[in-house]
Amino acid sequence: MLPRRYHRIKQVLDQRQPDLTVLTEDVHKSHNLSAIIRTCDAVGILTVHTLNVIDELPEVSLVAKGSDKWIFLDSHPDIKTAITHLKQQNLKIYAAHFSEESVDYRQIDYTQPTAILLGAEKWGVSQEAAQLADGHIIIPMLGMVQSLNVSVAAAVILFEAQRQRLGAKMYDNTRLAPETYQRILFEWSYPDIAAKYQEKGECYPSLGENGEIIQ
Repeated sequence: MLPRRYHRIKQVLDQRQPDLTVLTEDVHKSHNLSAIIRTCDAVGILTVHTLNVIDELPEVSLVAKGSDKWIFLDSHPDIKTAITHLKQQNLKIYAAHFSEESVDYRQIDYTQPTAILLGAEKWGVSQEAAQLADGHIIIPMLGMVQSLNVSVAAAVILFEAQRQRLGAKMYDNTRLAPETYQRILFEWSYPDIAAKYQEKGECYPSLGENGEIIQ
């Protein structure tokens, strides 16, 4: 482990936002899911939640450019289970969905614990998902098309969330619990060695100032 890479990993982990996430519902095209994951990495999201009832979870493609190594994927069996799980973490669920209750996505306060729900490429979120969500958001469209590609919509919304959180200085201090931080830091720094410790059911060793393993 080169010290420069270790400190880069720490810098990224320092800015991860544990209370900002995305939930995808039946996003079945791998390039779309990969692009969403790449955007999530760019704005500091730690975990992406997914569920695929219609099709299997797509394989993350090269569009992710390796960003999937720095994002945890949490798969759920159905939309009710997924949303219940997120609400138990005190997250507000905002579905990208057009309805009479929909508001401009920029009206949401993304400095609060937030999950963005994105639906299938062709149909959007399911009716059940829309009913379970805390609110509906839309991206105003001024042309002939009525909606954006799901990965583009994710980027538009998430960079607004990033803008608000930067303004609130939420990236300035580490927001992960210390034990979670140290666990992920070791796994990101030494994935192969971490896997061996997991197989043995042993705790990870400590890391030195420049990432060296301290036995």
